[in-house]
Amino acid sequence: MARYLLVVRETEENIMFELIFLLVFIATLLATGITLATVFIATVMGFIVLALLGMIGVMFKLLPWIIVIVLGVWFFRHVVYTPR
Repeated sequence: MARYLLVVRETEENIMFELIFLLVFIATLLATGITLATVFIATVMGFIVLALLGMIGVMFKLLPWIIVIVLGVWFFRHVVYTPR
């Protein structure tokens, strides 16, 4: 059951990112007008937005591990390791 919920959650997040991409793409086309150059610009802007959102998503997924690593390094430096 938990595995199914995890799959559903990831699917909902993917749908949200796709919806954001679609809205940004349409807004960019409407703001610039629809020509070949503006379609190319809209595609590049959409790629940039998706790349940034993907990086933010990965950061939030890795945040617990980053906190554990920082705490481990702090513990090692202040409790375990004693300089000579």
